[in-house]
Order: sequence, then C-alpha cells, then structure tokens
Amino acid sequence: MSRIGVFVCHCGENISRTVDVERVAAQVGMLPGVAFSTDYKYMCSDPGQTLLKRAIQEQRLSHVVVAACSPRMHEKTFRKAVEAAGLNPFLCEMANIREHCSWVHEDKQEATEKAIEIVGMMVERVKKNRVLPTITVPVTKRSLVIGGGIAGIQAALDIADAGHEVVLVEREPSIGGHMAQLSETFPTLDCSQCIMTPKMVDVANHPKIKLYTYAEIEHVEGYIGNFQVTVRKKARSVDEDRCTGCGVCMEKCPIKKIPNKFDCNRGMRPAIYVPFPQAVPNTPVIDREHCTKFRTGKCGLCQKVCGPGAVDYEQEDQLIVEPVGAIVVATGFDLYSIAEKPKGSPIKGYGEFGHGKLPDVIDGMTFERLASASGPTGGKILRPSDGKEPKQIVFIQCVGSRAREKGISYCSKICCMYTAKHTMLYHHKVHDGQAYVFFMDARTPGKNYDEFWRRSIEEEEAVYIRGMVSRLYQKDDKIVVMGSDISVGVQVEIEADMVVLATAVQPQAGAELLAQKLGISYDKYNFYSEAHAKLRPVECATAGIYLAGACQGPKDIPDTVSQASAAAAKVMTLFAKDKLEREPVVAKVKDAGCVGCFYCKKVCPYGAVEEKEMRDRQGNLVKVVAYVNPGVCGGCGTCQATCPSKSVELDGYTDEQIVAMIEAL
Repeated sequence: MSRIGVFVCHCGENISRTVDVERVAAQVGMLPGVAFSTDYKYMCSDPGQTLLKRAIQEQRLSHVVVAACSPRMHEKTFRKAVEAAGLNPFLCEMANIREHCSWVHEDKQEATEKAIEIVGMMVERVKKNRVLPTITVPVTKRSLVIGGGIAGIQAALDIADAGHEVVLVEREPSIGGHMAQLSETFPTLDCSQCIMTPKMVDVANHPKIKLYTYAEIEHVEGYIGNFQVTVRKKARSVDEDRCTGCGVCMEKCPIKKIPNKFDCNRGMRPAIYVPFPQAVPNTPVIDREHCTKFRTGKCGLCQKVCGPGAVDYEQEDQLIVEPVGAIVVATGFDLYSIAEKPKGSPIKGYGEFGHGKLPDVIDGMTFERLASASGPTGGKILRPSDGKEPKQIVFIQCVGSRAREKGISYCSKICCMYTAKHTMLYHHKVHDGQAYVFFMDARTPGKNYDEFWRRSIEEEEAVYIRGMVSRLYQKDDKIVVMGSDISVGVQVEIEADMVVLATAVQPQAGAELLAQKLGISYDKYNFYSEAHAKLRPVECATAGIYLAGACQGPKDIPDTVSQASAAAAKVMTLFAKDKLEREPVVAKVKDAGCVGCFYCKKVCPYGAVEEKEMRDRQGNLVKVVAYVNPGVCGGCGTCQATCPSKSVELDGYTDEQIVAMIEAL
C-alpha cells in the first residue's frame, strides 16, 4: 500500500495569491493512499526541504508529490531531497500549480479547484511510479569549441589550461572573429588587437588545443560525454606543414583587386591571401573563385615562387572524425546589412538610409576598419567616395534594432556604446570635425559605461539629437540628413560628409543549419536558446552542449568573455568524473510487440533508435526490432507516440500512468 506525502508550496505569494493552498493540502490529504499532506511558504528553501525529508522518515512515506512550480525549475531539487531521505528520487513527482493555475487564472475558487484536480492526478500517477536506477555513461574528456572569436578562444584556453584536450573549429581562414576587426574597445579605449592577438597566439601554441581553421562542422552524432563530430577541413590549396608564411606567393600573385572581406570590402587582397597580417595561422589560402589557375588552368605563379613547395592545387577537402565529450558553441554574430535583402529573409527595411547606394553611408564595422591602424586607410578617417577627410559625420543608432514593424524587435545592446566610442575616435583623429548622433535613448548597462557615454558628450563634444532620421539624400558631395529633435520639438537638417549606421546585431549566416546538426533549439531570429534564461544561461536543452557569446544574443566583450569562461567551467565540471549519471527517463521497446517498422527511428530527434537482431537458440535470425540506446535517448516520447503497435513505452510516462491520471479527473 502506497503511503504518499503531498507538499503544497505557497511560492511566496506567487501561488497563494490565487490558490487556496491550505484547502488544497486539506482536500488532497483525504485521497486514498495519501498518508501526509501539508503546505509551506517556500518548499524549495532549506527549511522546506528539511520539512520534506523529516516527513518521509517520520511518516514512512513511499512516494512524494510536490505541488509547486514547473518541474523544469525545481524537479531536480526535490528529487535530491527525496534521495537524501532514503527514497528513490524517481518516486517523486511535481504538480505544477503555478504556471497551470495561479499564473493563468484570476478566480481563486476556480484556480483552487483546478489545483486540487492537478494534484489528485499526480497522486494517482506517482502510485504507478517504479524504482528507476540511474544510468551511467562513460565520458570522453575532450571538448569541441565551434567558433574562433573571442568567445571560442576564451573557452578553449580555459578548458585546455585545466588539462583537457580541445578541438577548436573556425570556418574562416584565421581565428580572431569580429574582435580582430575592431580598432579600440569601450569603455577603456585599449587597442583591440593588442589584447586579442596574444590570445590567438596562445591558442595556436597550446599543446592541448587542436586548431582547425577554414573548416566547418559536417555532422554530429552521439550524446553527452560521447559525441562523434565530423569536421570538413576545406582545401586551402596550401600545405600548412610546409608553408613558412614568407608571403612571397601573395606578393607575386597577379590578381590583386579582390575586395577584402576583413576590411568590409574597403581594401583589396590577392587571390592567394591571409585575411589580415596578424592572422593565426599565418598560412595563405587560395580563393579558387578568383584564382586564374583554377578558372583557366593558366598562371600557377604562386606555386613556381614558393620555395618550400607548399602550394598544392590538387588538395581536396578532408573529413575528420573527432570524438568529444562536450561541445561549446561560440559562433558569434554578424551585422544586419540593409543594402540588399537576402533571399527568403523575413526582415523588412532593406535599402533604407541609402546604404549600399550612397558610397559615404557606411555601417559601424566599416568605420572600425577605417579607424584601425591595420585598416585600408592606415587609421585615417577618409570618405570612401573621394578619400577626403569628413568634417561632419552623422551617426544613426537603432538601424534595424527595436523595429518590430521591420522584423527585428530586440535591442542590439552594444550600439549605444560603440557609437559613443566612434564619436571619440573621430574627434581624436579629426580635431576640427563635428559628430552628430541621432538616437532614441541611451542604454549603458555596464561598469563605467555611463561615464564613458557622458564623456563622449561632455569632453569629446559629440552632439546627441534625440529623434529619428526621416530622410537622407545626396546633394552634390554632401549627404543631407533630415530628422527631428523631439527634446525641443524642432526639425533638424544636417549636411554631412559621411553617415555611419549602427545596424542591428544578427546571428551568423548558417546558424539555423548548425543548430539542426547539433540538435539544439533556437528562437525566431536564429539566436540559440539556453535551457533556462536565469538558472542555466550557458546550457542548451540538449545535454553536453553549451553556449558562449553572441550566438545566444547580442553581447559586449566583457559579457562574452564571462559567458565563455562559464561554459568552460561547465565542461570542466562534466569532465570531473569518469562516468556521467543521467536520468533514467528513457524509452524502452517491448521486443515481442515490435514489428520492425522503424517509424520510431525516423522520428527520433536524438538518433537513439537502433536496429537489433532477434535470433533463436540455433542462431537463426527471427526478426529485426527497434532498440533504444539509453545513453542517447532524450526522453522526449516521440517514439512512444508514433509506434503503431504500441510497443514503446517511456519510463515515468507509461500508458498505465497516463490512464490513472485521466481516471482521477
């Protein structure tokens, strides 16, 4: 006979404001099998858990139901408490009377009645719960980091410094990401490359880090502790082991007029190139789309002048399989380019502000490259159209961001600060120049950020105009910017020499496809989703995969580095044990009923369903049935819902339990 204990939580006033928790406790205490029932203000607190443990021992309880918030929030907490009191943790269930009652109902009577029914259902369900043993799986103590920007570099170095091997994969020819493109960083105005390039070199020289650049993730299999990742290492057409980085091939290459993506297409590069002088690795790559040798079969000059014989036109892509136990995703961000609408993009607003049409209307990253000493102008602020120094610059904030009507409703978070930085850099380089900033409001949430923003106005003489730009057009060699200053209620018209747009931060191209390969969730903008916004901000819902940096949402450098170290700490925690314990809520196949249709295999999002041969005593094949690998199964129940012969059951969600819950209503 079951002796069930029911513990009803007030959740402060979150639940008790709408649900009569005392009545719920009293009512469910009369249900058959319930031996003890009580309520408490904060059941998840230490006194609440102590109450639960003491009741299990004093009342000799066999099962527990906690009526509180969502199981996603505190199920682990209460199962640990139950286990500490001597019960199997999977004999504890949670009834969600917060999200399902108090947060969605206003009528206290109705919410209380509903709460009583929900708790009653869970009482009937927990009676059918079985003792489940925890599943243990071995852990491969190597990790994969996807993305070689500051987030990926920081995570890789932290994990490697802890003594674990790291495979770092970057799709560009060099690591460094967007931070390598920046001139200076806010709020300290220190040189971005001066703080970035030493870390890039550390990655290249670290004995525990295996670096793949110009490479992409092809395929991911497995589960937490045991992933098999296939990496496509694209052909550079240059042997990395032989190349000395002398640069003669780049000097001799006759094709030198290719726009350099690293310089936002403001500078030129040859067909065989490294993205920037401080690139890591300092090994060139041949741009096969523009190389004469690959286009016509002629030339071949780079191979002729290469002393070590590193240029290899026959080199092909390689597929390399790497076993890893954890994955850190740090793919970073890209900027919203409003010049040309990508095919299939749901975002509206392309072609605004003359971007892509007027040569002197540029975005923030292009301004960074103009201001950088390693940029196409050697650090001089010059107009793209005629190379003259602009004496008046207009900066326009929130281009794309916070515009629901155009499809981007979020704040890009960093634009207010980097625009303030741009006004300072401009004033430092063009002393007689004047910067104007059109803005809606200033968002400066960070240490010394607000002081930095004020400095741009009070000391660097930037003029901030609260209002949006309504029209922008070319007039002779000037760009006329028309807007309004809503602070004083007047129309404003400025004849600018250059306009800089603070365009929205977006996920990298291909983020959606990578998420599907990894089996992680993402939002409508293709930013990756964390397991819990407050309590698990660097974990994915898919166990063993962690997030770092702007692939999750817009972030500045300090937040990105913090999150990368947090993700690395999660990986090190995982690697602290040789074997990993995981919840046994997995699907099982009844061999006798399985007809081998393998519908379950087709729908399984985790790839957990395998084929198992059934043989008689003589070794003859009788039939092939489905088998669920418990180490891979995510416990989603899709196979159970799909199986036409009802041969699959999910532990903790059996048909018997579901029927018992329905009959309790």
